Amino acid sequence: MVVEAGIRLAHYHLVEKLGEGGMGEVWKAHDLRLDRDIAIKILPDGFAADAERRTRFEREAKAVAALRHPNIVTIYSVEEVLGRHFFTMELVDGEPLSVHIQPGGVSLERFLALAVPLVGAIASAHERGIIHLDLKPGNVLVGPDDTVKVLDFGLAQFRRRASLSPGSDTTITSLGDSSPAGTLRYMSPEQLRAEPLDHRTDIFSLGVLLYELATGRPPFGGASAADVTASILKDEPKPALELNPRLPAALGRILEECLEKNLGNRLASASELRERLVRLREEAPAPDRAPSIAVFPFTDMSPEKDQAYLCEGIAEEIRAALGRLRGLKVASRAAAFALRDSPLAPQELGRRLHVDSLLEGSVRKSGSRLRILVNLVDTRGGFQLASESFDREMTDVFAMQEEIARSVVGTLKVRLTPQEDGALATPPTRHVQAYDYYLRGRKFYYQFSRREMEFALQLFSRAVELDRRYALAHAGLADCWTFLYLYAERNETLREQADAASRRAVELAPDSAQAHASRGAALSLAGLHDEAVHSFEAAIRLEPALYEAWYFYARSAFVEGNLEKAASLYEHARHAKPDDYQSPLLVGQIYDDLGRPEDAKASRMQGVAIAEEWLRLHPEDTRALYMAANGMVALGDRERGLTWARRARAVAPDEPMVLYNVGCIEALAGNTNEAIDCLERAVDHGLTQRGWFEHDSNLDSIRADSRFVGLLARLA
Repeated sequence: MVVEAGIRLAHYHLVEKLGEGGMGEVWKAHDLRLDRDIAIKILPDGFAADAERRTRFEREAKAVAALRHPNIVTIYSVEEVLGRHFFTMELVDGEPLSVHIQPGGVSLERFLALAVPLVGAIASAHERGIIHLDLKPGNVLVGPDDTVKVLDFGLAQFRRRASLSPGSDTTITSLGDSSPAGTLRYMSPEQLRAEPLDHRTDIFSLGVLLYELATGRPPFGGASAADVTASILKDEPKPALELNPRLPAALGRILEECLEKNLGNRLASASELRERLVRLREEAPAPDRAPSIAVFPFTDMSPEKDQAYLCEGIAEEIRAALGRLRGLKVASRAAAFALRDSPLAPQELGRRLHVDSLLEGSVRKSGSRLRILVNLVDTRGGFQLASESFDREMTDVFAMQEEIARSVVGTLKVRLTPQEDGALATPPTRHVQAYDYYLRGRKFYYQFSRREMEFALQLFSRAVELDRRYALAHAGLADCWTFLYLYAERNETLREQADAASRRAVELAPDSAQAHASRGAALSLAGLHDEAVHSFEAAIRLEPALYEAWYFYARSAFVEGNLEKAASLYEHARHAKPDDYQSPLLVGQIYDDLGRPEDAKASRMQGVAIAEEWLRLHPEDTRALYMAANGMVALGDRERGLTWARRARAVAPDEPMVLYNVGCIEALAGNTNEAIDCLERAVDHGLTQRGWFEHDSNLDSIRADSRFVGLLARLA
């Protein structure tokens, strides 16, 4: 029987595949007898005939079925139909823990909210003689209400309760083959050495998971599997408090004890670990209860439906103004804008964004008149806190934005300092038409193609002509010239213009994160990497959620060949803008280069899915086409990826960035001549970014070709 969507196994109707691993496929299914959705794990054909693997599969079901814990997935039944071995289990609605791992680590409150139930689940399993042996982010799901569920006990072993004590002589080794059980980055030293194991191997793996949650990075790393193995066996992880100073010293000590390489020095039990975390939670100071808000892009109610840029711009100005207030927590622009069309209720939106209020509204522009309606909604009860309407001339847009911000401040009872009060009354420009040009320019800029970039350049230039002191418009000019210098024409005049415009933006607005990010990108063009890093980090200090700061910084690090740093920065960019397909696809390639294939696959799958969603609305977006195509080919979907890549080239046959990226995809697919043809045309049309040609692993298959060697010589 072929396992596919739509078939029935007994009274279970298969709906869609949720994933697969070494121990089988997991499907969403509908139980026709009990009329409920469940998950089914099916043993592959090749395993069914293997008595040892089949025994392991059945052991997983028995191990988990023996557990009754709110944070462990529930097993319903173990069955066999027409030679198919499977078991049914609770269908968990959630995301892997990796989604909740943030650059720089999470707050103590957030850490404990996830860590305590996770450790409690493992402690419960240990008390019943079961070791998990494959703890990793993919085996820990976090539901919409932050419920933690541990799943996939495929490597778990039944153990007598007495055997769980250190030094027991009934411990297990690997699972009968030549390689140790588990997932490399989360393995204990004793797993790697294929030594006898007891429950303390789970303590080490928990330590790796908790360290990553606390700091945003794994404790042990390397560019290859051998490097990671050596790091686990020999290296001491960097103290967690150095990476996340918000954490208390007591948590740092707990993590160090979990990650002890010597079994005798490691924390003795998961129960003790949970008790210490609970005690830490009880001793922690009460979390900051400052009010919090997310600002959604306003809806375009104009007759022509052509004011989307204005709707987003007004919402962003209000968000930015509120974000400068110390007494108010504001969700990032990207996080809120990613949920703009979500059908979710206010309560669910609040949970996802970790805010207790939402600001939403609509804009109607007719001639010179502007009408703005806003609603402030409480996410705990779903009720409306305030509603206001403004109907004025377009020239009053800045006054309306200030009044809306002050209304939010008043309703949420936020106390303002004199400086904050003054800042609310200071718009980025007082020239309405310059403001309009700037918003339109940003809309074109984010399409990342030469033609749209030149449109953006014209609009930013008009904004500067109308207001010479408009810092954001100068930053926009710098970004356009930086892009054109990198990807269209290696003209020194363009670099000098980017340098001058970015310097002017910082002079006019030294507290603008956007200005500093643009300055960093311009400085990197001249190879002034230390100065560029200073600007990027200034931007991040001013606005940690600014996507451009992380993205430009990551791009600069990649060009320098610093892959570890680039990967970390792209991850920051991904968290700053969850609906962006670029960062996950770019970091996926870097993870491959660093010897982290699981992370590479997960990142690419996420990036391709986001790009596909974007292309449903923007089918001619060449950047989304070629970046998704790259991910597809890397994931093994070669023909579909090549089709998408060639579709991008057909849309923009002379666009240098399209040609370069299609060349990378052809090289990745093994088409040497087609790859070099595209790369040569990219250079002919102005692409001279030698660092990409030198460091892009997509091109590794063609590096020895004489035509490619000659191309590098041209770029010198």
